[in-house]
Amino acid sequence: MTLKPARLLLALLAITAMPAFAQNLAVVNGKAIPSSRADAVVKQVVAQGQQPDSPQLREAIKKDLIAREVMMQEAVKQGYEKDATVKSQMDTARQTIIINALVRDYMAKNPVKEADIKAEYDIYKAQAGDKEYHVRHILAGTEAEAKAIIAKLKGGAKFEELAKTSKDTGTANTGGDLDWAAPSSFPKVFSDAFVGLQKGAVTENPVQTPNGFHVVKLDDTRPTKMPALEEVKGQIEEALQQKKLQAYQDAMVTKAKVQ
Repeated sequence: MTLKPARLLLALLAITAMPAFAQNLAVVNGKAIPSSRADAVVKQVVAQGQQPDSPQLREAIKKDLIAREVMMQEAVKQGYEKDATVKSQMDTARQTIIINALVRDYMAKNPVKEADIKAEYDIYKAQAGDKEYHVRHILAGTEAEAKAIIAKLKGGAKFEELAKTSKDTGTANTGGDLDWAAPSSFPKVFSDAFVGLQKGAVTENPVQTPNGFHVVKLDDTRPTKMPALEEVKGQIEEALQQKKLQAYQDAMVTKAKVQ
């Protein structure tokens, strides 16, 4: 498999300041390219599963690094290094690199604990409940319009047909289908309206939310299909990491003197 130029370029762009070693990959117009830089690109390409380490891959990376060094030298020669826009972008890139280093170190020292993951999973499980509901709705702009829809349904009109007039354009063409979901996925006033319905029944009165007036139908119910902890462990851990980082950032911003 040949490494596509675009992917190789991304890998090269991801490699930042590398330590200088005695062994060089090449020397371009007196400027050394350390072998460690190529090793870092190879490691990233292999880790991303693009292709295995091979002499062909290393030769391609060597050629690209030499070409980039030549272009860099020419860009500096023409003064792009001093361009205001370029300098601003370089400052932003430098800031990002340093912040990423701080974040990696913070997360290494403050990992998410197994107990925290389990606790978060239990909260999610409790919120999901033991039953899921398949719900449909028709959204009207006024209470009078919603009551008129309910009257038509009592007169024998099909819910799916009337749903085509719904102000919820995302579900109007699917019969007002809101799919399977737990009551906690909806505003409480909305979920309270359908949890007490019998299968196939429609709310007797319009349900008002900030979006308008809803006519709600319950298609069916089923036991909640909860994924096992191991299936969602990675997602929960990532979410908790983000919470930790947000709290860490918020704490520093609070202490900072901002004028």
